[in-house]
Amino acid sequence: MKIMMFAHGGSLNRGCEAIVRSSTKLIKEKITGSKVYLASEKPQTDLVISALDGIYDGSKSSIRKYSLDWLVSSFQYKLRQDETYALGVIEQNIINRIKDVDVCLSIGGDNYCYGEQPNWYEIDRRVKAQGKKLVLWGCSIGEEDMSERKLADLKLFDLIVARETLTYEMLKNKGLTSVRLAADPAFTMEQEQLPLPGGWQKGNTVGINFSPLVWKRNQNSRQAVKELIKHILATSGMTVALTPHVIEGGNNDYEVLESFYEEFKYTGRVILLPDNLTAIQYKGYIARMRFFIGARTHATIAAYSNCIPTMVLGYSVKSKGIAKDIFNEEKLVLGIDEISSSTKLIHHYDEMVGEEEDIKRRLSQAIPKIKLMSYKAVDYLSELA
Repeated sequence: MKIMMFAHGGSLNRGCEAIVRSSTKLIKEKITGSKVYLASEKPQTDLVISALDGIYDGSKSSIRKYSLDWLVSSFQYKLRQDETYALGVIEQNIINRIKDVDVCLSIGGDNYCYGEQPNWYEIDRRVKAQGKKLVLWGCSIGEEDMSERKLADLKLFDLIVARETLTYEMLKNKGLTSVRLAADPAFTMEQEQLPLPGGWQKGNTVGINFSPLVWKRNQNSRQAVKELIKHILATSGMTVALTPHVIEGGNNDYEVLESFYEEFKYTGRVILLPDNLTAIQYKGYIARMRFFIGARTHATIAAYSNCIPTMVLGYSVKSKGIAKDIFNEEKLVLGIDEISSSTKLIHHYDEMVGEEEDIKRRLSQAIPKIKLMSYKAVDYLSELA
């Protein structure tokens, strides 16, 4: 089985790297003779994933003004409001690879959470036009994200793997029959443990991850997180390890975390992890923390999978669904509107600390089952052969 992953923006988002890395390993373990290729918008960033059989340039092509493609696409759009020709040119780097594989795996776990995706819709249409299998891999989609156009696209898929039950149930209720449930593949990802930095306290370090994405959506959240850091430093002897997980331009965790570091470095108990680590290296640090507080989903998955008590900041259906599948409740997941309140952040942090042993016990019971659920995705994939 030859598989091409697409809808991947590059591995400077270490969550995207985690999906590609862990999915490739799972597929190769369970499907004998399988080959896995990646079409990436930033292929140079994916060279850290050695298990791939090939990395393609999946970046978008431009349409030069007054070129033949420009004239044809303009004519089609003016005549019939038809953008398929233009989208086909823009996404030609991916479309030209469809003929070489058996299965096309759309891997952007939350791509469908951000409005309409006409580019992906066109690629999906071309995959099916060539008679290839089409899979949506490890997705999360909220009810509020759905539209008639999106639903029509989802009906093209031979297999939709939802990574948590909230998405699974919503899609089933929309009448989609190709939906299956499996945990995010990153729960199974390995880790690489680098030497601990100066100031790290073994067994007594709390990790904090914060993102510009959350800050932009809630302008008061940065101040609330700052107050939380003050509270941790005042009420415990723990070290705070500021932990970036997405390090791409315009959406760089390191930049906002560096500003926290500059404010608190005088305490000697706040450290900033580097911005050049891979997903498995960040996971290696997170695995040795006592607690973790994170805005990036795959940073929190790295913590959960190592049975680290975790609080999730301001995210969508995916974080709620993942927590529900682990704890049977949306435990310690704060919505985007809640994280502007330092009082709420501190209350939930204190709750996490107070319930530390119980949370660790519940995680130790749940995570082995979740990891087995990650493998289910490959079982469903192998049935398409």
